[in-house]
Amino acid sequence: MLLSFIEWSVSPVIFHFGPITVRWYGFLFAMAFVAGYFIMTWVFKKEGKPQTDLEQLSVYMIIGTVIGARLGHCLFYNPVYYLSNPIEILKVWEGGLASHGAAIGIITAMYIFSNKKKKYSLIWILDRIVIVVALGGSFIRLGNLFNSEIIGKPTDVAWAFVFTAVDNLPRHPTQLYESVAYFLIFIVLWFVYYKGISLNKNGLLFNLFLPLTAGGIFCLILFINRDISMVISLSLIFYGIALFNASNFTLNEVRYLGLADIICGIFAILFPALGLIFWAVGFGVFHIIYGMVMYIKYDR
Repeated sequence: MLLSFIEWSVSPVIFHFGPITVRWYGFLFAMAFVAGYFIMTWVFKKEGKPQTDLEQLSVYMIIGTVIGARLGHCLFYNPVYYLSNPIEILKVWEGGLASHGAAIGIITAMYIFSNKKKKYSLIWILDRIVIVVALGGSFIRLGNLFNSEIIGKPTDVAWAFVFTAVDNLPRHPTQLYESVAYFLIFIVLWFVYYKGISLNKNGLLFNLFLPLTAGGIFCLILFINRDISMVISLSLIFYGIALFNASNFTLNEVRYLGLADIICGIFAILFPALGLIFWAVGFGVFHIIYGMVMYIKYDR
């Protein structure tokens, strides 16, 4: 029966060179930065920005990503162990990076950079960084595939993967689902930027990235085999931030709706057992109330 599925037994290691081990995950992680740097080089040239500024921005980006991803993994998933053994946090080479931690690290690093380089506003940077972040997310999820991690739920679909390093059950290859989703988001953002649609609308790309990512993450709840409370909370927070910022383009009342969704996302993190309830309130009840208020205020 297993012959009808895809048996995934690929080694996560590319090669050994003495004491050095080169893994697919690390290689793809590095390639994400390389591809991102080439794209941002084109962006800076297109907009007449100094290359030296991009080099400094790249350093901030790399440091923010690695520190954020590592701390996210340690403090979100096993805080008791790592706080009891803080030296273990430094052992990045042993694995353990979290994408949501990386997102926090990137935004923090970009905020610090924008404060140092006053000619670049934070939203200007984020509008362009999200393009390469989406592409990087696609690369990194392929790295997760080679590590046989972030596996999906058992299934009998024809394209199911059997991750032999984990068990012999055919499962959804959610790493591929997420990789494709991030790549499609990258294509959308790149198209909008390339066509010049976003050049005079600060925040447009950032506010496209957040709901697209939130929607993609939430749709994968049906297939993923991990704690959905974090998925729910992140989708609410990302969507809420997008709505909060979207008031630059739409009615100011949207800001309050975004703030309510962010609060629901935070509560979903604090009380994971009630995650679905907070999701229903954030995406359902608040939006219904908002629609009724807007109807009464503007259309009656």
